[in-house]
Amino acid sequence: MFPGIRRRKVISFLVSGNGMLFATVVKSISTGYIKAKIGCVVTDNQQARVIHRASALGVPCYIMDPAICNSKEEYDEKLIKIFEDFKSELIVTAGYLRLLTPLFITKYRNQIINVHPSLLPSFPGLKSQMQALEYGVIVSGCTTHFIDDGIDSGPIIMQSPVWISGSDTVDSLSAKILSEESKILSDSVRLYCEEKIKFAGRRITIIC
Repeated sequence: MFPGIRRRKVISFLVSGNGMLFATVVKSISTGYIKAKIGCVVTDNQQARVIHRASALGVPCYIMDPAICNSKEEYDEKLIKIFEDFKSELIVTAGYLRLLTPLFITKYRNQIINVHPSLLPSFPGLKSQMQALEYGVIVSGCTTHFIDDGIDSGPIIMQSPVWISGSDTVDSLSAKILSEESKILSDSVRLYCEEKIKFAGRRITIIC
């Protein structure tokens, strides 16, 4: 390898739903915006639309029904085996609704990027858009962060604000936030692959 030329990292995905954010990152890789290789996508939902998206994009997709395992740890052991088979170096969770076990987090420490539909640390967990509307905030948004042992508590990479209007519903706010999620998720993955993310404790510095 020539000096200054980085080997392209392999990115795999965990998705429970429709896979729109997954598709955005895959397309960013395909166009060369993100210089990486695509591994696979794993879903825990047999009805997830991501299965069809993955097929259309030519990405290997594995359906892992949690019912086949006796414990969360056994499930994550199977996930690790799949990702190891693809030599995955970054895991992107894009709408993945299962909590990862310490086993998985330890294996991929600082190698799991999640995107969350709020400005963390506000409104972690599920139904963040509803939480924001019920609380009455005028600004919400989205956050990319590395997954750690807490719930949406890992080091923050990027954030993007979204203004809330008096007429917003959960659906309309979700749509506005989704647009920003697509941007910062692709940007965060690109920065990781270009090795421009540096850790200092839980603080992250972006190298320009």
